[in-house]
Amino acid sequence: MFSNQSVSPAAAWSRAALIACVAFAAACSSPEKATRAAAPQQEYVAEAGEAPPTDDLTATEAATVTSEAATAPTPAVTANAVRPDAPSRYTVKRGDTLWDISNMFLRDPWLWPEIWYVNPQVENPHLIYPGDVLALAYGADGTPRVILEQGGAARLNPRLRSTPTEGPIETIPYAAIAGFLSRPSLLSKEQLDRAPHVLAFRDEHMIGATGEDIYVRNLDAPIDARYAVVHVGQKLRDPDTGDVLGYEGVYAATARVTRPGEPLTAKLTDTTRETLEGDVLIANDTDAPASFEVRVPNAPINGSIISVVDDTTLIGTYQIIAVNRGTRHGLAPGHILAVDQAGLTVRDKGRSQGTSFFKGGSAFDSKVKLPDERAGTALVFKSYERMSFAIVVGASHAIRVADTVRTP
Repeated sequence: MFSNQSVSPAAAWSRAALIACVAFAAACSSPEKATRAAAPQQEYVAEAGEAPPTDDLTATEAATVTSEAATAPTPAVTANAVRPDAPSRYTVKRGDTLWDISNMFLRDPWLWPEIWYVNPQVENPHLIYPGDVLALAYGADGTPRVILEQGGAARLNPRLRSTPTEGPIETIPYAAIAGFLSRPSLLSKEQLDRAPHVLAFRDEHMIGATGEDIYVRNLDAPIDARYAVVHVGQKLRDPDTGDVLGYEGVYAATARVTRPGEPLTAKLTDTTRETLEGDVLIANDTDAPASFEVRVPNAPINGSIISVVDDTTLIGTYQIIAVNRGTRHGLAPGHILAVDQAGLTVRDKGRSQGTSFFKGGSAFDSKVKLPDERAGTALVFKSYERMSFAIVVGASHAIRVADTVRTP
């Protein structure tokens, strides 16, 4: 799960038995996947050097577990990873996200998969439902673990219920990402380079509004396909190199294809501003994953925030940002980044070196760069070669454009 991190035998076995992350409800909400065993669940505590039971694993999984358990080094996740105010038990509520719950138990929420302990007879152990009771416990070696102490009503077989069951909780509010993808306000250079554009309007109109027909070049799409029409704004430059990495975008309307061809014909709906010739059409981003393996980047990342959705001055939790690092630098969806407030450069109006008197406000003042300070955490959800989009999942202080992002 995490690069260069040691894990306990139980954690190693958990990784072999499940995907080391939690899935969004959008990806794992089918009744078949949601079914859990109704039998009471008991915690398994491995003795020192003992491998976890492998009765319910395939031969390959069992071999993997045995090998990992035999060679597992001293665990890196210790009791110090737990927040001092962490609850001993917590009942999952509707509207909770995995990130919220992880942050309740852990100093670093992305370590959740390392301490989430699973009973082997439970199917889909990475899913958490409203009504579940989670308990904080400690293994024989002192490592923390969170166990499912009691399953909620949502775990009953949906075929035995007359009303629909609730799905598992989301990792983060995916609606924030989905809204950005459906009405993009930041565009990567790669998106713009291949985007179709508005060629002209019917009846020689100069601008387009709701109900207007538009002609679009370089778009091969079927009837009734829908695209966001986006007006291209200012360039997004890499502060390190000055290169153009992307563009600010302003959502103008939705275009529904009415006649395929070259040029293609579409009708404007849901307009928020006038559509102009040259505006680009962006499809809903189906490449963005509905589930993430939340983890720390393998490579050291040192970058900057180059833009924020809606050009907000102060960036807060669940806002979308663009950073000047991408796949070229080792970033991928699911990677966690620490966000630091960039330290200001201030004048030192105290004692000048070599003197014993104050020279406040004089020409002898020296400039000092203050240290960067931790301000929040961001989760990458879409990466291009040289830039990425991320959602701020926690902000303890004000975050601004030009603040730094790095490997936690």
